[in-house]
Amino acid sequence: MRSWKTTATGIMAILTALIAVGQALVAGHQPDYTTALPSVMAGFGLIFARDNNVTSAQAGAEPAAPATPPTPVH
Repeated sequence: MRSWKTTATGIMAILTALIAVGQALVAGHQPDYTTALPSVMAGFGLIFARDNNVTSAQAGAEPAAPATPPTPVH
């Protein structure tokens, strides 16, 4: 998990939405799903996103650059 900041934020967003729904149900109120569902979807988006300071190669999205530069063609 190289993008730990966005993953942690996504998990917190999902947990916050689920806790709000649970609190409403325990209190006997109707949960506000129009707020909870977008929060859960945004949380999953954050889980699958990568941090700004992590390159695509570090995140595993693309192969790492070759160790030696290619030889120029004359």
